Amino acid sequence: MSPSATTKFTAAARVLAQRAAELDLVVPGFRSPPRIVGVNRSIRRSRDSEGGVVAVRLSDRPFTAAVGDMIEGVIFINRLEPPEADRARTQLWRTMLQFTVEVSNSPHAVQHDHATTRVA
Repeated sequence: MSPSATTKFTAAARVLAQRAAELDLVVPGFRSPPRIVGVNRSIRRSRDSEGGVVAVRLSDRPFTAAVGDMIEGVIFINRLEPPEADRARTQLWRTMLQFTVEVSNSPHAVQHDHATTRVA
């Protein structure tokens, strides 16, 4: 993991944890990479059934995918089901959008690290 990826991951985890706490959700720990080789995400619940650890792979994938895995980890740890899961997911994504956009040197250019989807 490069130093910039580590810094970005740490900042994202901190912001996500703060927002989850504001929503009265159990805040898991976040780490990278997962201990299981070959997976993008692993989730381990605590023995006391509250809390746990969400581990995500950062290398060779868009950072947006890692953010999505972190958000889904919060949903899973909290055992949320629709419609509560949908509301929490929406709030967490709104908070985390700042980590899914990269700004180039040009003041008018914005690049997304995900594919553009067209809807007819």
